[in-house]
Amino acid sequence: MATRSTIALEYANGQVDQVYCHWDGYLDHNGRILFDNYQDPFKVQRLMDLGDISSLGPNIGEKHSFDTVAKYGTPEYEAEMEAKRQVCTFYGRDRGESGTGAKRFKNFEEYAREHQREEYEYILRKDGKWYVDMYGTDGEYLTLEDAFELQAAQEAE
Repeated sequence: MATRSTIALEYANGQVDQVYCHWDGYLDHNGRILFDNYQDPFKVQRLMDLGDISSLGPNIGEKHSFDTVAKYGTPEYEAEMEAKRQVCTFYGRDRGESGTGAKRFKNFEEYAREHQREEYEYILRKDGKWYVDMYGTDGEYLTLEDAFELQAAQEAE
């Protein structure tokens, strides 16, 4: 079952672009990958330029086949899957789908009202920090650092 998320970027001029990401949207996966690997807004802009994402990886990577070639359960399959986990898989670039471009909003206020809502909504704000609105927080954006701390505290209980 997918844990869906969105990833957004607020540009210096206030405009916001947003893409959808189908797999592994939870904090320990997409949240951690974004925090550890996508602090550079120009790298995040490259994500926006490539549109909706099937799976997020620590590297944007190059065009690759969506299908697996190796047979499930073989060492070749495991190696192929590990290589794919290191790069993003995009619906347009890698799956050849159309209509997968980023959604654009004129400013954060419009984004907050009209954006695509999923279980996890990540946004790199123009202050240079990642924020997340998680299912059940009713539009309250926490910094990713605070969200990681909150999650750790809840797991310790």
